[in-house]
Amino acid sequence: MIPLKDNVRTRTFPIITITIVLVNILLFVWSLTLADGLEQNLVRTYALIPKELLLAATARPYLLPYNILTIFTSMFLHGGILHIGGNMLYLWIFGNNVEDAAGHLRFALFYLLSGVAAALVQCSFDPGSASPMIGASGAVSGILGAYLLLYPRAKVKTLIFIFIFVTTIDIPAMVLLSLWFFVQVLFSHAQGVAWFAHIGGFLFGLIFIKMFTRGMRPRPSPAW
Repeated sequence: MIPLKDNVRTRTFPIITITIVLVNILLFVWSLTLADGLEQNLVRTYALIPKELLLAATARPYLLPYNILTIFTSMFLHGGILHIGGNMLYLWIFGNNVEDAAGHLRFALFYLLSGVAAALVQCSFDPGSASPMIGASGAVSGILGAYLLLYPRAKVKTLIFIFIFVTTIDIPAMVLLSLWFFVQVLFSHAQGVAWFAHIGGFLFGLIFIKMFTRGMRPRPSPAW
């Protein structure tokens, strides 16, 4: 299932969402211009490595500032066109409405904190991993959790693949995002993807978004 657009109109221009999307795309395009060795060095330097973060926190505190920094830098690196394409598509569709509800500066902080929460949850479940973690998935997952709480009745036009048939249907956000979360839990022990980062980011967004929308003019969720 690939979401295409929702039916919630924004009241403000989503400058933060657009900026995050553009920064991610520009960094990805730039990384493609690097030689293989330089691209690998970029990942080794700026990706989050749970094992190194744990080592810094427990035995080498002088490395802690650098390893904390990689939590943030890793959010803006991606490993391929499908990786960045999926993340930015979800951010574009759901982020503008969350930004509209929270306000620009609060949204920027919420996005970063969602990424931090996602990274820490992943590290807590796999602290000995030496595999580099990159991607905006954790932060975007926080946006999805926030959207589910703020706009559960919204309809999301979704591209559906059923064997050789392709069609689009409108799916309630509550159904689509709940199904998305269920898939993350279902595959949480599979290798190769930071599933617990997705779960942690989503739960952070679901639980804490109301703190970031406090005092803002409420917007009613669309009818079923």
